[in-house]
Amino acid sequence: MSDIEIYSSDFCPFCARAKSLLKKKCVTYTEYNVDTDPSLRLEMIERTKGRTSVPQIFINKKLIGGSDELFALDVSGKLEPLL
Repeated sequence: MSDIEIYSSDFCPFCARAKSLLKKKCVTYTEYNVDTDPSLRLEMIERTKGRTSVPQIFINKKLIGGSDELFALDVSGKLEPLL
């Protein structure tokens, strides 16, 4: 099983979209809500080398990117092998 992490925000439709896809794939993930803990936003920016938008998704410690990148992996058939 893959280690999936997602940095998200409560009112972010892209975060909801990404989490919905992961739930549809029946995978579990660790969610870091940058709204409830500001230090998590700083951690996210550091891990992504400067990205400030959410969601930011990691699979097995590798940055996948945001919602668009996650869906592009799914459409291309490259997401399943990562999960």
